[in-house]
Order: sequence, then structure tokens, then C-alpha cells
Amino acid sequence: MRPPLALLVLTLVFAGPGAGADAGAAPAPSNAYCYIGWPNDGQVLQAGRPFRVWFGLRHMGVAPKGIAFPNTGHHHLLIDTELPPAGQPIPSDRQHLHYGAGETETLLELPPGTHTLQLLMGDENHVPHVPPVTSKKITITVK
Repeated sequence: MRPPLALLVLTLVFAGPGAGADAGAAPAPSNAYCYIGWPNDGQVLQAGRPFRVWFGLRHMGVAPKGIAFPNTGHHHLLIDTELPPAGQPIPSDRQHLHYGAGETETLLELPPGTHTLQLLMGDENHVPHVPPVTSKKITITVK
């Protein structure tokens, strides 16, 4: 017995494009980008005090880890490092901070010196999207 047409349509709508496809990096809109709203590139910050970093995102939504929904992901903050390899989960260490609960800001404390910060969106499995959704890499100084 075949299911009614309405059930098939609902299944396609809720499963979304690519449902059942080979697991891999989630697609992202070609115009999506993220950005660091604060601190600004070139900012000098006081050592020994946590500072707020807030994340912005355009043309995508934020969803926690483990939630697969089209055109969404969650933020990862890269500190003093390059982008990780495409198609592989983003490492989780002191240079690759995960915000899998859907956070859009954090408090960060860094040692004195010059540091780089960059955002990278990851899908429900912490894999960068295709194309990757990244921010501009900024440089800050902690004194």
C-alpha cells in the first residue's frame, strides 16, 4: 500500500534537501558570513582582565551542536591558529573553542602579547560548511 501524497510531501518538507544523502559537510548559502563584532581589529586590551567577544552572523541561523537544520550551524573561535582542514571536524582545544550551545558571545582572557581571532561556523557535527563560513581574521594586543 502506498502512503498518501500529502504524507510524502510532508516527509520531503521536514526532511529537507539532501535528507538521506551521504553524511558530509553541510552546505551553506554562498553569501553567508560571520564576523567578530567586538573587539575590533587592532584593539589594545588590558591584561589580567577577561574581555567580551561577540559573534555576528549573516544569511544563516545558529543552532546547537547535534541539531541538523538547513542553513544553520554554531560558532567556533580560532585563537592564534589557521583554519582547520575542510571536511574534518574542528578540533577542540585551547586554540579552537566550541560554542555548541548556540552562544553568540563569550568572555575571553588571553596572556599579554599579540593574538589573532577568527570565527568559523561548524555544522551539527562541528564540520565546517561548504563553502566555509568564516570571519575576517583580526589581530588584537593584550598589554
